[in-house]
Amino acid sequence: MVVRPRAAGRDTDAVVAMVRLVLDEERARLAAGAPSGDAGEARSVHDLGDDVVARLEALEASPGPARVLNATGVIVHTNLGRAPWPAAAVRAAREAAEGTLFLELDRSTGRRGRRYREAEAHLVALTGAEDALVVTNNAAALALAVGLARRGGVAVSRGELVEIGGGVRIPEIVRRAGARLVEVGTTNRTRVADFREVLADGRAKVVLRVHPSNFRQEGFTESPGRRELADVAHTHGALLVDDLGSGALLDTAAFGLAHEPTPAERLADGADLVTFSGDKLVGGPQAGFVVGRADLVATLRKDPLARAMRPDKVILAAVAATLGLYRAGVATREIPVWRQLATPVDVLELRAAAIAARVPGTRVAAVRSTVGGGSLPGETLESRAVAVAGASPDRLLARLRTGTPAVVGRIDDGEVVLDLRAVEPADDEALVGALTAALLPARRHG
Repeated sequence: MVVRPRAAGRDTDAVVAMVRLVLDEERARLAAGAPSGDAGEARSVHDLGDDVVARLEALEASPGPARVLNATGVIVHTNLGRAPWPAAAVRAAREAAEGTLFLELDRSTGRRGRRYREAEAHLVALTGAEDALVVTNNAAALALAVGLARRGGVAVSRGELVEIGGGVRIPEIVRRAGARLVEVGTTNRTRVADFREVLADGRAKVVLRVHPSNFRQEGFTESPGRRELADVAHTHGALLVDDLGSGALLDTAAFGLAHEPTPAERLADGADLVTFSGDKLVGGPQAGFVVGRADLVATLRKDPLARAMRPDKVILAAVAATLGLYRAGVATREIPVWRQLATPVDVLELRAAAIAARVPGTRVAAVRSTVGGGSLPGETLESRAVAVAGASPDRLLARLRTGTPAVVGRIDDGEVVLDLRAVEPADDEALVGALTAALLPARRHG
């Protein structure tokens, strides 16, 4: 096999491993009676050598995941990577990845210090907490927090024993943390008295509140007041941990949505610790945040599991950059999630009209967008989309999804709609090209 000249400068073991892989695949094809050559014959030595080099070059190029335009109308789309990072976070991550930084070295003393604290300092300032801890995701944050019960009980309302995604359920998190789950109340109605009973007899050492960020209960329901529940927990020497799930650092009601509780509000209501995500409504990288009492956060920081759950320098730098935008007062301008939430519908109307004018067979459609990412269930925002009729919806969606760039839309009333709320204006030109390319064969095969 002729690969040596074109493989010059590459590690010999890597080249040999690829040669073996290509030969093994060729033998398998021949053994199956399905030669791969254009003339129905086995490939030549030169062809095999070209294949080896092409594969090595493809690995070196490392293009990464395909670029996707999110035209689903779901702003924080879990299957599409959740929140796009702010430009500042991207720059911070690149700088951290390309170089070195004072990760655990005190700049003033030259000695080892606390792990990169900028992100945690931002969280303290934004939430009013005494201290904060950043871990890999909110499930990790919650597992650490409920672990404060040790082998004691964690009291949770039956109406809050939720599944948070990926098949992970609150009872499992509590048990894996080494604590004992103590269910109180009923699915639809839980009162402070239910918690008081298990706290008074020592069955529970931690009260866990789980905010229903990905579902909604209506009808004959009741839940204890936050301040009252905190008072009861503290009267019996227990801790109150409040899991917000998605979390929000701005008031969602200002954008025409229901109010999503903020970490600052829950701490003010008496929670000892609050946990929430960094990659949903916060709008940054995947991370989990624990904010609250300094002594409790210090205990969590020393937990051996905290080391297994700590993010690397790239995530810490990107989280710090994202949170810094909140403190600078530019979150709605610089963080994509909030910028998309804040975009007026008349702006979306103009963009949709401009795209529809350039692509025959399309029109502007009034639609509703959702926040997604397990946030604000049932809440929608008025939006505008480019709608396509007269072509097979499934076939058109498939062509858009497999094009370059890939576009993911949805079907409403039998036609494809491309909701612009989660599409950045800078991508409108790319959307025009992708839609035009997809419609050519779609119209032919209608």
